[in-house]
Amino acid sequence: MAVAPQQEHGTSHRKDEPDEPLLAGLTVLDFTRVLSGPYCTRLLADLGARVIKIERPGEGDEVRYTGLQLDPQRSDQSAYFARLNAGKHSVAIDLANPDSREVVLDLARRADVVVENFAPGVMVRHRLDYDSLRAVRPDLVYCSISGFGQTGPLSSMQAYAHLINAISGMMDLECAGTAVPRASNLQAADVLAGGQAFGAICAALLRRARSGRGAYIDLSMLECLVAADDVNFPVLLNGGAIMRRPRPGMVVHPIGDRHVAMQVGGAAQMWPRLAALMGRPDLADDARFATPAARRDNWSVLREILGQWLESFASVDDAVATLASARIPGVPMLTPEELVAHPHMAQRQAFPSIAHPVRGSARVTATPFHLDGAAIAPAGPAPYRIGQNTREVLVDVLGYSGERVQALLARGVVDSPD
Repeated sequence: MAVAPQQEHGTSHRKDEPDEPLLAGLTVLDFTRVLSGPYCTRLLADLGARVIKIERPGEGDEVRYTGLQLDPQRSDQSAYFARLNAGKHSVAIDLANPDSREVVLDLARRADVVVENFAPGVMVRHRLDYDSLRAVRPDLVYCSISGFGQTGPLSSMQAYAHLINAISGMMDLECAGTAVPRASNLQAADVLAGGQAFGAICAALLRRARSGRGAYIDLSMLECLVAADDVNFPVLLNGGAIMRRPRPGMVVHPIGDRHVAMQVGGAAQMWPRLAALMGRPDLADDARFATPAARRDNWSVLREILGQWLESFASVDDAVATLASARIPGVPMLTPEELVAHPHMAQRQAFPSIAHPVRGSARVTATPFHLDGAAIAPAGPAPYRIGQNTREVLVDVLGYSGERVQALLARGVVDSPD
């Protein structure tokens, strides 16, 4: 078998060729809502994919109505929605209308990827599940995000990040044996699921490019959260006991009216360096602290010694600077307001602006990685109105005539604000 020339393996890019987004030419059919799915498809849109977001006529994605409204004259223009749906096209389709299936199948024929995060069984009832859509697009990459996965005794349960946190064991671990269970501010299960789905979709597209084979991805928020644990499940799964107490090696301590966070465990030489920095070289050889296991066992005593030392600093900034000079990890604890204003985040372009027809512009969070030395800008604004791109997509993407679009609008199959 002949061997392809080396330049065909991706090494022939010329410097004078214009850069193209990584996912340019890719079409994503987005049946997602709220957070996990929209976060995944926002990442795909930021990398150049054309994302067609299917919204329910008259209602749309429920997070349109959640939190700060960017247009004070409307109730469907939340900053939450704008952040997750920047760069997407909104098409309003009533999936409950039997006539909608033909339109969705036409979209699926032109789609490379489908992402949905309905409860298991919903897409089957609409006959828009993976088996139904791959009948018209055999190489389709189809991703289902759900709370508990598509199979198993919990699969039919409703899922929100708060509930996943409770059932996953994470809420119990966060109590650390010292506090009552509480709801977490971070919707970790949703964001982790969106990021994992993004990675799995890109891997499936790579396989498709090699073999022409599509894929079905069944992604569980619960399993994403469990996979994010670093210590406890590996210990539990191999016969060990979980220690329900504050994590050893991690310090958060007040200095004045602020707090400093520092890390004691980690690299092998970190503890001797810290002991020397504290002016207590004796601690490095103290039997209670000489090994990582000993420091874990005697963490409450060591934690008190470290706290007393940190209280000797005039300010958090002084403590952080001293720790940095000895290569000991430490940072000031910041409020969200302080982080948004931080020059590091500005240099990283972590909070870019997107256009908004009423406000002028709105700031959103960025895709959390740079590409080829540059930040990745949002692909465009979020759809201002539910179904604002319905006519455009049906005509320009599907090739429908104006008369056919008008007939669909008249029958309530699709909707458009104009």
